[in-house]
Formats: sequence, structure tokens, C-alpha cells
Amino acid sequence: MSHVDTGSVPATAAPGAIGRDESRIIWLLLAAAFVAILNETTMGVAIPHLIGDLGITAVDAQWLTTAFMLTMAIVIPTTGFLLQKFTTRQVFITAMSLFSLGTLIAFLSPGFPLLVVARVVQASGTAIMMPLLMTTLMTLVPPQSRGRMMGRVSIVMSLAPAIGPSVAGLLLDSIGWRWIFGMVLPIALIALGVGAKWIHNIGEPKHAPIDVLSIVLSAFGFGGLVYGLTRIGGGGHGADAAAAASSSTVMTVSLAVGVIALALFVWRQLTLQKVDDALLDLRVFRSANFSISILMMLVLSMAFFGTVTVLPLYLQGVLHVSALETGLLVLPGSLAMGLLGPLIGRVYDARGPRVLLVPGTIIATGSLWFFTTVGESTPVWMIAVVQTVLSIGLALTFTPLFTASLASIQPRFYSHGSAVLSTTQQVAGAAGIALMISVMSAVTASTAASGTAEAAAGASGARAAFLIGAVLLTITIAGAFFVRKPEEAPQGAEGMPAGH
Repeated sequence: MSHVDTGSVPATAAPGAIGRDESRIIWLLLAAAFVAILNETTMGVAIPHLIGDLGITAVDAQWLTTAFMLTMAIVIPTTGFLLQKFTTRQVFITAMSLFSLGTLIAFLSPGFPLLVVARVVQASGTAIMMPLLMTTLMTLVPPQSRGRMMGRVSIVMSLAPAIGPSVAGLLLDSIGWRWIFGMVLPIALIALGVGAKWIHNIGEPKHAPIDVLSIVLSAFGFGGLVYGLTRIGGGGHGADAAAAASSSTVMTVSLAVGVIALALFVWRQLTLQKVDDALLDLRVFRSANFSISILMMLVLSMAFFGTVTVLPLYLQGVLHVSALETGLLVLPGSLAMGLLGPLIGRVYDARGPRVLLVPGTIIATGSLWFFTTVGESTPVWMIAVVQTVLSIGLALTFTPLFTASLASIQPRFYSHGSAVLSTTQQVAGAAGIALMISVMSAVTASTAASGTAEAAAGASGARAAFLIGAVLLTITIAGAFFVRKPEEAPQGAEGMPAGH
């Protein structure tokens, strides 16, 4: 998918510019991605309510997010095949139809098991949409304009985190959790209808293999790792020695299965890519710049997704903040990320990623270390300020990493690079959520067992979880010095861009 089918999308734009049809396609795909992100940002605020309404534990509830992200991690590797085998319009309609169906099932769900199923169906659609957006953007936008376009994209992307938690909090405190999905469903259906009418095809479908064994290995690999991490402290408070030993055995076996399956998955891809049949072509890692960027994205995603899941639990469970107030607390940070987007894009185009990544990682890391000091009497306004500072730090890191990583690989590998990037983000996010929630639950239970008050025990668990995120983010400061801006290559050129 390294060229534009001029029969579908006329190339009328001047060199370095983006034509009207190309812009419309990007913004339609972005609107669909906005709906998916809006759906995700509502869940963090909803989880504390769902724990009470559905009678489940925090470890159970995190599967509403973890199952979503794990499904994305399993489906995303297939998008390299889907984006080559089928037309842009076919892929878009399939993705939005799956997402809309999952949202409808969630809205009608009578309880926790079907709600998890609904999240899996939703994720199947979202998993296709995100790589489709990134691949299309990299294909249509000239290299010298990608930073600015990413900046504009970040404005729209930040609107969802800005309004999602606040609206979700209002709905949770008034008419209940079902209407979170009831709010998203009509927006998803409108995006599906408009996109089905206006989306043009990018490139030309071609023969692309699908390796079932690779899909199975990736499912066992990613699933084993994430499930193993959820078993940390799985014996729970009050569990006897036999239950604790059983949980430890399950954790060990799951992690071992995950590692072995992932090793086999990598071996399988290295073998298949010799004949261009790999499900996920790992030749993208021949670019050192891509590899470093992906490693940083992995660590950042573990810390970020884990933190945004733990924070509402801390706010509502320890500080007794309402769901609406929790949503309003994250509003300034989300707005800051959106407003900074164009500036970050211009700075990237002019000066490259390092001038953004170094201060960004330092700011984000410092914010997480502050969260390791919170307690049951920490002022709510202070949490809001630090969360806003954390958002600014993350805004300075994610956009440069997205742009620099994909710009470092050959155009013919854009679909595989997008799949690797999205898979890494989702698997790392799922692992971060599973690890931090499990640690928080285990420490909270252990502290409560010693006679500590409930709020103080909850604060101890939150601090332990935030400590994991802070340590992870500290690693990214060193990596920020090694990411470079690839030299611009002619659009559609098959050579590896310089700077790798």
C-alpha cells in the first residue's frame, strides 16, 4: 500500500500539500477513531461503578479493559493482511460494523459475562480501525507535512479524552452505566453511514497470505503473558496456603506459555517473511530508529494505561470523589494535550523528536513519582494539577514516537509497521493494567489484613501501583536521547529512509 490509486483518489494537490479527497478520507477515518477512543476513555471512570453494580472485584473489572486491549493485540497483527487484501472501504465498513455491534451488545447486556463479550466484539472493530488510519495517513501525507498533520490529528484525538470521562461521570451519577454505550452507539452508526458513502479506496488490493498458525501463536503468547500478570497476588485476602499456591502455579504456567508461544511466533514470522508471507513482517525492526521508538512506546503504554486505570479507583475509592468529579479532574490535561498538538507537530517538523522527547519523558516521569506519595488526605486539586502536567509530558512523547517510528521504514512496510506499533501499544497497555491492578489489589488486601483502615489500605495499594509506573517511565528518559528524525525520502520510494 505504498501508492495511491489515482482512479479512486485524484492526485490534484501540489507537491507537499494534501488534496481535498485525501483530506476527507483522513478526517473520516479520524472521526471513526474518535468514536473508538471516546468509548475507551469512558471505561476508566465507569469501572468503580461497575464493581458495585455488578458485584465483582477490581481484578475482575479490569478485564473489561484488559480483554478489550488483548483482543486488539490479537487482531491487529492481521491488519497487515487485511489492508492489502481488501479495499479501504471494505475494511472501514467491517471495522465500524463490528464496533457498532459490540456497543449494542454492551448496551443490552444483562451482566458481567456478556459485557466482556461485548468488549471483545468492540475491540475487533477498533483493532482494524487504528492501523487503517495510521497507514492511510502515512501513505497520503508527504513526509515534510507529517508532523503538522499528526499535530492536527492530536487535537481531535484529545477531544475524546477531554469530554469522555466528564460525560461518563454525568451518566453514571444519573441514569447508569448502560447509557455510556447508549451515548456512543448513535455516533458510531453515523460514522459508519457517512464513511460508507464517502470513503474512497487507497491503493489496489493484492494477494496477501494469512497464516492461521501465526494467529494462534500470537493469541497464546499475548494472552498467556497478560493472564499471568493478572494472577499476581491472585490468592486474594483471606486465601489459604493451597489457594495461594494454586494461584502461583497458574501464574507461572501462564507466563511460561506466553513466552514460549511468542518465541515460536517470532520464529514463524522470520521464516515466512523470507517469501513475503509473514502475518507480521518483522523486517521493520531492521530500522534501529523504529526499534527504539517501539521499545519506548511499549514502556510508556504500560505505565500510561495502568495509571489511567488505577487513578479513578484511587479517586473514587480512597478520596471518595464522584464519577462526574473524576471525569472533570482529567479534563484540563486532555484539553492541554489537544491544544499542544499543532505546536508539537511544527516543532517536530522543524527540529525533530529529541527536543520534545527529552523534556516530555522527564515531565511524565516526575508526575508519576509524585503519585507514589499520595494518601487518603491528598488534596484533590493537587491530583488534578499533577495529572495535567502528566498529560503535557505524554503529549510531548507520543506524537514524536508515532511519527518517527513509521517514517523510519520503507513505504511498502507501512501496514506492518502500523500493526507492530498498535500491537505493542495494546499488549503493553493490557499488561500494564493487569500488573498494576493486581499489585494494587494484593497490597490493599495485605494492608487491610493488618488492621489498617480501608482508605489507608487503598492508598497503600495505589502507591504500590503508581511506583511500578514511575519506575517504568524512568527508563524512557534514557531512550529519548536516541530517537532521531529520519531524513525525508521521496513519497513512495522503496528504499529505507535515512536515519535508521
